[in-house]
Amino acid sequence: MKIYTKGGDFGTTTLCGGEQVSKTDERIELLGTIDEVNSHLGLAKAMAADSLKEIISCLQRTLMTVMAGFYDAKNPEFFIKDEQIQALESEIDKLESSFERKKGFVLYGANELSARLDVARAVLRRAERDFCRVSQKCETDKNAQAYINRLSDYLYILARASE
Repeated sequence: MKIYTKGGDFGTTTLCGGEQVSKTDERIELLGTIDEVNSHLGLAKAMAADSLKEIISCLQRTLMTVMAGFYDAKNPEFFIKDEQIQALESEIDKLESSFERKKGFVLYGANELSARLDVARAVLRRAERDFCRVSQKCETDKNAQAYINRLSDYLYILARASE
């Protein structure tokens, strides 16, 4: 199978079930933003310690599940589970208690890893805003929306810990 299908040559793409939508459709914009986050996480992973690489890989796989949920919104295989959100919250709590966090505004870029994590977080915040717009018009996984919100908190605290 070739990588190119030529289906998008005229500005449309196909969702699960054969629905043709414009590439400017809010769902496609959101998918592109989540893909961008995943790419930024890949950059951070490339320079992270081995222990962090597996954590980032797990986050990337979960983001791919969120993306799949937009292509096939009725498939429960792509729903984010409560336990996934709770696990992220536990990681945030554990990480946050492991160091003294500075109060006030943070000037990003203390080191390359923290800067990359902050870029991923900032793009994820855009995805979160996109998600809110999409959920007003389309059926979405509410847990996926909560996961994205919690993930941005996790990336923030992970960046601070990386400093």
